[in-house]
Amino acid sequence: MHADFRIRLWHWVVIAVSLSLAEAFYIPGWTIKSYKDDEAIPLFVNKVYSDRSQMQYAYYDLPFVCPPSGTVHDGHTSSSGHNKHLNLGEVLRGDRIMTSDYELSMGTDVECRLLCSHEVNRRGVKRARNLVHDDYVVEWIVDNLPGATSFVTTDKSRKYYAAGFKMGYMDFSERRPRYFINNHVTLMVRWRKAPGRAGRQGGKVIVGFEVYTKSVALGSRGSTGCPSDLQENNSGMELYMAPNSTSPESIYPESFHSYTPPAEEGDLDDGQTLTIPYTYSVYFREDDTVQWANRWDPYFVNQDDSFNIHWLAILNSVVVAALLTATVAVVLGRTIRGDIKGIPKEDAIEDGKVKRKRKAASLGSPKSAEKSAGGLLDQIDGDKDGDNSSDEESLDDITGWKLLHGDVFRAPSYGAGLLPPLVGSGMQLVFMAVGLLGLSCLGVLNPSFRGGFISVAIGLFVFAGVISGYFSGRLYQDFGGQNWKKNTLMTALLVPGLIFTLVFTLNLFVWAQASSTALPFGTLVALLSLWLLVQLPLVFLGSWYSYMRAGPWEHPTKTSPIPRQIPRLAWYTRGTRSALLIGLIPFAAVFIELLFVFRSVWQDKSGYYYVFGFLGIVSIVLVVTVIEVTIVAIYFQLCAE
Repeated sequence: MHADFRIRLWHWVVIAVSLSLAEAFYIPGWTIKSYKDDEAIPLFVNKVYSDRSQMQYAYYDLPFVCPPSGTVHDGHTSSSGHNKHLNLGEVLRGDRIMTSDYELSMGTDVECRLLCSHEVNRRGVKRARNLVHDDYVVEWIVDNLPGATSFVTTDKSRKYYAAGFKMGYMDFSERRPRYFINNHVTLMVRWRKAPGRAGRQGGKVIVGFEVYTKSVALGSRGSTGCPSDLQENNSGMELYMAPNSTSPESIYPESFHSYTPPAEEGDLDDGQTLTIPYTYSVYFREDDTVQWANRWDPYFVNQDDSFNIHWLAILNSVVVAALLTATVAVVLGRTIRGDIKGIPKEDAIEDGKVKRKRKAASLGSPKSAEKSAGGLLDQIDGDKDGDNSSDEESLDDITGWKLLHGDVFRAPSYGAGLLPPLVGSGMQLVFMAVGLLGLSCLGVLNPSFRGGFISVAIGLFVFAGVISGYFSGRLYQDFGGQNWKKNTLMTALLVPGLIFTLVFTLNLFVWAQASSTALPFGTLVALLSLWLLVQLPLVFLGSWYSYMRAGPWEHPTKTSPIPRQIPRLAWYTRGTRSALLIGLIPFAAVFIELLFVFRSVWQDKSGYYYVFGFLGIVSIVLVVTVIEVTIVAIYFQLCAE
């Protein structure tokens, strides 16, 4: 089930008590918004993005689109071009949502309306050609639904959506590619009767928002600026301007219709412009097949075809975990169990030799009588020989990993001051990942809660500073550290500082490209405040509690005062090579599901990753796999040392 109204604290209680009634509302997002007939519906423009580039641009920052007029339209509370208030996640993901000049009224169809005729210079035309070449997609929003391009499954049984619509297209029918811009859009708003009292009062809710594009040249339009006939295959609006030099291309334009001027010529501003008219049509259609609570389902239908692959990912993870479980069972059930039985007492090993338990001789046996009758010197020599043979026999049993029982919990000779902050930050990231996965599986985080995933991730990371300080402080005490305040500062500043520095550095490059992904200065100040004014005190709180109240961990064995010499190890058990080889096994358990996640983030931005149930199962198997790999790897590492 997908969600659409913003979560509040009391919603957690509702979710916990009435999960069976969860279909009655969306989690989270907006409350159900109903519209009366002829009521104005605001259309927001957001940004343009592409699967071929990581650069996003605000829609109204483009030089070839109709700029906002600044007019307050009927039924709107703000003028066009007004920025909508965004949460932190929306800003970080590059959203720049603004009110537009498109006028929509519930139930009122508009066959055609001229938005504007925009004059574009050479630089603007070149910019439009570049964006069309990179397959950029436009995102508009109506009632929190992104404008979608409609598709049909291969068996033509279901319809599904891809968020956004193409800015233009390329024609390769001639020698050189020709670029066309989609300057007419048909907006299809699907509605149904509102549930409850609002529906009885004539209210309607929006359950779909589709956008159909068309490119119409200036010569195919009437006096009103609208296309003469939208049903015909009119000639497209080509992004082409004749060169501004007396060259054969300008003398014989019919032979060089798709002439592309050099970069330096395209950048020249000679005063020539290209007029691009923008028009739109609006149609409202009733659709009772889609419930308001399920209106996001068409955006995820295309993922149903990949369910078999997700099940294959789970099967792959389970097989890897089962093989590791069998390996751990063999190691624990045979080798270690037999070794533990032969472990002598610690005091004997620490003294360097094993004490032999002497069997008391029977006073009434003849042999004991014969021994007692012997000389005192013979008895002493016999006792010495017996002790030596017993010691050698017991020391032979102490082999393999048991020889290191007094060294496994020794503090590292180098990196002892760096490891606790890294472990603390690692636990902080684990808490954040588990929280995000759990909330996503419950439906609290979903695409309708725009920017919610990133906002909640930052919140969990900041407030998990308590966990980071706690685990870092306990490990620091375990290593015998005394300056816990220094360790706390390292924990609070090291990893978050590296992340902030990386974000700030990348932001400089993105800002130079005038991308909407670039973080505003106010957002950077807000992130810095969250880090230094919220997370830092929380890390101190967790570290203080671990140092003053919890204390260090207790180990099952004592650490010997003299470190044992480690023999030369094989190449595959040393340094980063062993870590890489060991890490291949957990990666093999999750790489199929990771493929879908990364594709949604970088390759298929028009789709949404929303199969968190599969991801949750794979994550559980991953945790089990990591635990078992750790057990086996440590055992073989200790045996090798």
